[in-house]
Amino acid sequence: MNFTLLSDEEGTVCDAYGSWVEKSMYGRKYMGIDRSTFLIDETGTLKSEWRKVKVAGHVAEVLAAVQAL
Repeated sequence: MNFTLLSDEEGTVCDAYGSWVEKSMYGRKYMGIDRSTFLIDETGTLKSEWRKVKVAGHVAEVLAAVQAL
């Protein structure tokens, strides 16, 4: 299966998808990327999104969504 990976050096896509967010660690607030996965079909349509992703089980869930396309 072929697919395109995206690199977003200027943060344009992060802004568009709302992934550049305020975070907090040990009481310190800072800006960072919210770990998210977006499934976009061959026409450029957003089919699914997962926010605040945790590794456990995530790959299987995304793979099932891709296979269902």
